[in-house]
Amino acid sequence: MEPGGALMAERLLEVDDLSVHFATVDGTVKAVDGVSFELDRGQVLGIVGESGSGKTVSMMAVMRLIRDPNAIIKGEVIHRGRDLLKLSPGDMRAVRGGEIAMIFQDPMTSLTPVYRVGSLIAEVLRAHESLSRSEARARAIELLAEVGIPAPEKRIDAYPHEFSGGMRQRVVIALAICAEPELIIADEPTTALDVSVQAQIIALIKRLGRDHGTAVMLVTHDMGVIAETSDRVAVMYSGRIAEIGPVQDVVQNPLHPYAKGLMGAIPTLVGDARRLVQIPGSMPRLSAIPPGCPFNPRCAFVFDRCRTERPEPIRHGTQAVACHLYDAATKETAA
Repeated sequence: MEPGGALMAERLLEVDDLSVHFATVDGTVKAVDGVSFELDRGQVLGIVGESGSGKTVSMMAVMRLIRDPNAIIKGEVIHRGRDLLKLSPGDMRAVRGGEIAMIFQDPMTSLTPVYRVGSLIAEVLRAHESLSRSEARARAIELLAEVGIPAPEKRIDAYPHEFSGGMRQRVVIALAICAEPELIIADEPTTALDVSVQAQIIALIKRLGRDHGTAVMLVTHDMGVIAETSDRVAVMYSGRIAEIGPVQDVVQNPLHPYAKGLMGAIPTLVGDARRLVQIPGSMPRLSAIPPGCPFNPRCAFVFDRCRTERPEPIRHGTQAVACHLYDAATKETAA
């Protein structure tokens, strides 16, 4: 028991030193380079960063969905005491959908156009549970109702193209939760939706975590979505985690210069009007990441050590930040 009588959080997933490199004719592409994080049951972890920062590749590696024969994947992904990267293909198929589910950015990648949505959900239900066809259909109707599909007993026989984008995303969420997974990985689930529908999907994801105890890994480039949804946030840059910590702390007091730039670019309706922060330059090509800190060409606080030595995560209060500015050795040298 933690102080105050609260139950200690149960660790669900541990990712340790995960790397995904691709061998190409132009050299090695370091899409993910030494990523480590932990996730507790019922927790929402937001993963944010610019396009090309390694967010989606990290999640695809966790799910063992990278098929490229030139991919070199190293590290550990521990779930229920097993390293998912070492499971046989058959054992990993049982994990996918049953214990860990994924929601993709485009719902149509998960929905077969020639199948009615009820048939798709019933097929997944019968693959993971011993249900008759009628029982699976009844459960599919319940799931469609749970994710907010109106008149589910009628819409169950509709085809994916007969739903709007937001409704298709709800169907995909119903598919993801039908086997009651412990973890849902959501890859940009609100990107293609308008603002009002985004808010509905965010509320739905939060409710799933609250009602089912489902942990969520939410991949996005939208800090507003992260601030509204997540318990913790990891800020990624050039295949690495630049900063990770409780969402309130990272949003209100970012430590890494890149995280500060991201937070400073969020418009606000409170307080005095201020000019939004602009991060100069662009993210480096993953095949030509600069030595030292990958952010050093764009950083306003860069100094010599940043150009030669790669920073490792340093604990700073509730946050961990990969930046030499917070290293005691740097401060001693400056003194």
